Amino acid sequence: MRKQEKKKFKVAEIVSEHIKKNKKEYTIVSLVFLIGIVIGIIFINNINIEQRSDIQEYLVNFTQSLNQDYQIDLNNLLKNSIINNLILVLVLWIIGSTVIGMPILYMIICIKGFSLGYTISSIMITYPFWKGIIFTVSTLLLQNIIIIPCIIALAVSGIKIYKSIIKDKRKNNIKVEILKHTIFSSAIAVFLIIASFIESYVSTNLLMFCVNLY
Repeated sequence: MRKQEKKKFKVAEIVSEHIKKNKKEYTIVSLVFLIGIVIGIIFINNINIEQRSDIQEYLVNFTQSLNQDYQIDLNNLLKNSIINNLILVLVLWIIGSTVIGMPILYMIICIKGFSLGYTISSIMITYPFWKGIIFTVSTLLLQNIIIIPCIIALAVSGIKIYKSIIKDKRKNNIKVEILKHTIFSSAIAVFLIIASFIESYVSTNLLMFCVNLY
């Protein structure tokens, strides 16, 4: 038990030190993500009545189908979730490995935030407040506790490569930085696969439980 506690402490210490060293980058990327969320919320709150009705009808029909014993293919959901997450890691890895990819990196982070804000707002305009909160938590919270920090950390890793290459353009330095970025991206991919399992088997079942409860 002591060895495990020491390992956990070391991991927490490494993560804490990494965040401290890259505080500025984490702040910028987090702000971009939050801006995306705000834009998503504003977008939903300013759509016309017809578009709002379409969103509400879609969500209501979906929850009603769950109430009628509609069976979700969890294995297929898991497969699609893993593929989407791995594609995201690959895209962020490629962008992070190129000097010209920084604007695209920020754009992807903003779009991820927009998507989250859009989804949360869509749920909240469809259901009563507490029901909307419960559905939001059951559908989005658990996996995003992992996903959001992971994509922010991956974006920061890309920014670090960019800064390192700008400072030192020697081939050896570039190779070392890309190798570090690759190892870090691989670790993030593992966490995102875990998030996919949570999304598919925990969040989905939790959503179905909440739908049947109400």
